[in-house]
Amino acid sequence: MLTQIYDALFARYGELRWWPASSPYAVIAGAILTQNTAWSNVEKAIANFGEDLSPELVANLSLEELSSIIKPAGFFNQKAVYLKEVTRWFCKYNYNVENVRQLPFDFARKELLSLKGVGRETADSILLYAFGFPSFVIDAYTLRLLSRLPINAGRSYDEVKLYFESNLLRDSELYNNFHAMIVINAKEHCRKKPSCPGCPLFARCSKFLQV
Repeated sequence: MLTQIYDALFARYGELRWWPASSPYAVIAGAILTQNTAWSNVEKAIANFGEDLSPELVANLSLEELSSIIKPAGFFNQKAVYLKEVTRWFCKYNYNVENVRQLPFDFARKELLSLKGVGRETADSILLYAFGFPSFVIDAYTLRLLSRLPINAGRSYDEVKLYFESNLLRDSELYNNFHAMIVINAKEHCRKKPSCPGCPLFARCSKFLQV
């Protein structure tokens, strides 16, 4: 079933090579800043760094300075603390992506989840999009899609994550593109108030089956 959904989405959207960020650290920052806000606000916050968004810069800024920069993302005082935390974690590995990639996946995920402000969706986003670990990201768009198709993948984050990872090849590029296509399709069609005409999954959707 998931393979058929992937194929239908791929026929429409193709290879998206997502996340929209200029560097692995920008992915980390974006994963923190996007909590409880629209991506457009994250873009404004990231733009405030100019060309200087780096872990070294964030590590050297005071909390007050960092809060001021990321203010457009909302909850800026909290997020400044969270961004400092995850930056300190990255510092343990000399800000080197390859050093993190050499870690056992379960160990890396456990470390991230131990950080203040890093929940499962944020941790999996960082693992997948910044470091290329095969860790499927479950978000509100994914849960909405499953409820409408419908697919009984469970209700909890861990249950749904396990469903995807048990029914797909364990491949980071596959997970990356699948999640990206779910997000894009949710924004174009599978909205809170759905816009069904032209949706590549319409024939599989419970909305269609009820007609």
